[in-house]
Amino acid sequence: MKITTWNVNGLRALLRSDRLAALLALQPDILMMQEVKARPEQIPAEHSRSWAPYREVWHPAERPGYSGVAALWQAEPVTVQLGLGDPRFDVEGRCFLLRYPDFTLVNAYFPSGQRGHERVAFKLDFYAALLEICDSLHAAGEKLVIGGDFNTAHNEIDLRYPKQNRKTSGFLPEERAWVDRYLEHGFVDAYRKLYPERVQYTWWTYRMNARQNGVGWRLDYFLVSESLLPRVQDVVVHDDILGSDHCPVTLVLSPEENATP
Repeated sequence: MKITTWNVNGLRALLRSDRLAALLALQPDILMMQEVKARPEQIPAEHSRSWAPYREVWHPAERPGYSGVAALWQAEPVTVQLGLGDPRFDVEGRCFLLRYPDFTLVNAYFPSGQRGHERVAFKLDFYAALLEICDSLHAAGEKLVIGGDFNTAHNEIDLRYPKQNRKTSGFLPEERAWVDRYLEHGFVDAYRKLYPERVQYTWWTYRMNARQNGVGWRLDYFLVSESLLPRVQDVVVHDDILGSDHCPVTLVLSPEENATP
C-alpha cells in the first residue's frame, strides 16, 4: 500500500496548474492533503473528475481560504472520524482519522507557530490533544500511522541552518520535545529509521530561491506504531514534484501477511 501526504498550500491553485496529475500518476492508494484552503463545493467539476476513480473526504476550516485537510483514496476505509472532538482545532480543519482493518491512518495538519507566542501554545496543545487520542488507540491495541505536516523540524539534520533557527518556531526546543514525546509513546519516524543520515527536505520558503539552493526543512513526516514497523518498505520524498512550498512524501507498506519479522 502506498500512502502519500502533501501539504498542497491551496488545492485550487494546484489544480489550476495541473500539478496534482504528476502525483496521481504514481498511483498512491491514499493521498492525504493538508492546507487545502477550500471546500469541496469550490472545486470545479472538471477538476474533481480528474481524480476519478478516487473517492474523497474533506474536513475544511470554517474560515474561508484557510487550513483544512482532505484525502483521496482507492482503498476504502471502514470508518472516517472528522476532527479530534475539540472545537479549538476542529474549526480549523486540522485532522481526521481513517480506520482500516489493520491500522488507523491519521491525516494531521499541525498548526504553525510563526504568528507569535499564542500560536506556539496552540500548536503544542494540538500535539498534546492528538497524542492523548493516539495513546488511547494504542492502549486499545490499534496500530497507527500519522502522516502530515508536523510544522516542526525534529533534529539538526532536518533543516539547513539549525543554529540560526534555534529561536524560530518550527525548531524551538519545546516543539522538538513534542516530537520526542511521540517517539517515547510507541511511534517511530519511518523515514529517519530507514535513512538515519540522509539529508532531504520537504519544505522551502518561496524567498531567495531556497528550493533551488537546497535551503529547506523536513516538516512532513510519517510516524508509525512500533508494531507496524516490520511492514514499512520505504519512505519516498518526492522533492522533484512541484506545485507547493512542500513536496509530497510517500510511505510504502507491505501487506500484513508479508510483514518482515
